Amino acid sequence: MALLLDASDTAVTRQTAQALARAGTVAAVRLIALAVAEADDNRADWMQAGVQDALAGPEGVRDGVPDVPAVCGRLARAPEAAARRGAAEIPAWTECAPQAGPAERP
Repeated sequence: MALLLDASDTAVTRQTAQALARAGTVAAVRLIALAVAEADDNRADWMQAGVQDALAGPEGVRDGVPDVPAVCGRLARAPEAAARRGAAEIPAWTECAPQAGPAERP
């Protein structure tokens, strides 16, 4: 989780979230959810960008992209309150088109 919450390098946050979302396992998405529950708004924005990058697939192709919202649904029953809180936020990210990143938004 330290990579997701790295205060000194937003690229690390984004790339780690992207790799975990691309893996799409319960364990991987759980780490993102736990980090989201702890993150400030800036860090959460970079995690969101990484998740969206992963879900866009290569060159916008969505074949083989993990169903992160379904995994979040499973995490809604997780024993840790933080995992449930974070997992509740992530599905909204998957409804948005991928974006360049927080620093480049208007």
